[in-house]
Amino acid sequence: MRGIYFDTETTGVKTDKDRIIEIAALDPFKERTFVSFVNPGIPIPEEASAISHITDEMVKDAPSFKKVAQEFFAFCGTDAVLIAHNLDSFDLPVLSAECNRHEIPLPPLKTIDTLKWARRYRSDLPRHNLQYLREVYGLPPNQAHRALEDVKMLHALFSRMIDDLSFETVLELLSHETRITHMPFGKHQGKPLSEIPKDYLRWLAESGALDKGENKLLKEALASLHSSSSHPPPKAL
Repeated sequence: MRGIYFDTETTGVKTDKDRIIEIAALDPFKERTFVSFVNPGIPIPEEASAISHITDEMVKDAPSFKKVAQEFFAFCGTDAVLIAHNLDSFDLPVLSAECNRHEIPLPPLKTIDTLKWARRYRSDLPRHNLQYLREVYGLPPNQAHRALEDVKMLHALFSRMIDDLSFETVLELLSHETRITHMPFGKHQGKPLSEIPKDYLRWLAESGALDKGENKLLKEALASLHSSSSHPPPKAL
């Protein structure tokens, strides 16, 4: 199975409203890359430019998403697995939203979210963002928040994280939902769920953190824990 590592830069973090301004991909099997600016059709907010260093001037003559998407999907082919960091909660939803906006069918490719893998199999770490993992695995600094640079970093990082496991094995392992018994992140990471302060759980619920896709199993575990105890669950659980 061929892996295609990819990344997007966007006008913001709202996957249903913000637009892609750059997309890049790496096919290490065929030793080739894909990268293109995208004209989003709207101004790039200053805060987004401050992070990606991509400006309106840089994308004004870039092709539309529809054209870039056709080239990107052709680059990926039909037999690849798409790999990205935080894919399930960001890159895939924003890619899907753009496809819907431009009436382009999203190919039914298999996917691997490396953030999901890191959270599951490196639960000993306090953070799982790309740059922190880069430091943990001793990889050199890169130009963060530029799509192709992040893609190259992700390939080097994930190759170390999975060692000699095949993508088929990775997909199989990620398909198994594991029961969460300890807090997977935050200041109480590693503590049994039964020992997490109720005010902290209430804050997680009211902030919307438990409604994120990647925290589905945590929300279910907390609901199960409170349903079997004499304590009422935190509000919004």
